[in-house]
Amino acid sequence: MQSDPKKLVEKNSSLNHSDLLKVVSHVQREQGEWILHTLMVEGCDVPFKFKRKGKYLSLKGARVNITYYPEQQVVAGITFEVMKVVRIKRG
Repeated sequence: MQSDPKKLVEKNSSLNHSDLLKVVSHVQREQGEWILHTLMVEGCDVPFKFKRKGKYLSLKGARVNITYYPEQQVVAGITFEVMKVVRIKRG
């Protein structure tokens, strides 16, 4: 079942949606049974992160539509802002 980003954003005010963002970097790392995906998009200094059961073809250079929310993560005592992806689709 495909989720409608407009409906997701309407139901949850902390969600944001952006269309046709250009991916400049896509890293995939194993994390237990999951694959952690980290994207950097053009014009944004904050990483977009999501977990999936499997690897994707590289999204580097692709345009994507992303639904996400901001979150803070602490690494070695330093707080970083990240965007947690709840929906991603090639544009």
